[in-house]
Amino acid sequence: MNTTFKLASCVIFGTFLSACVEDTGSASSSPNRANQDCLAAVAETTGNSQVKVLSSEAREANILVIVGVGPDAAPWQCITYGDGTTEGIMSLTNEGTL
Repeated sequence: MNTTFKLASCVIFGTFLSACVEDTGSASSSPNRANQDCLAAVAETTGNSQVKVLSSEAREANILVIVGVGPDAAPWQCITYGDGTTEGIMSLTNEGTL
C-alpha cells in the first residue's frame, strides 16, 4: 500500500510539474521561428525576396534550414540557434558565392 501511495504521488506531482514547463525558444522547440529567421536572413543576403523553405533539420543546439531562392529555388543554407541568431548563410550551388 505504501508503494501504491508513492507511485500515485509521483504521477500526480509529475503531472503538475509538466504543466509548469515553459517553452524557452530553444532551437529544437521552435522550427517555425528558425525557418522564418533563415528566410529573412537569406532574402537579405541574396537581395531576393522570393524565398521558401525546402527543408529544415533540428540538431542539438541549432536548426539547419535549406532555403530555395528565386524562381528556380536555388538552394541556400542557413543555421539558426535558439537565441535567434543565424549564421552559415551560403549558396549550396556556388559554394557560398552570390
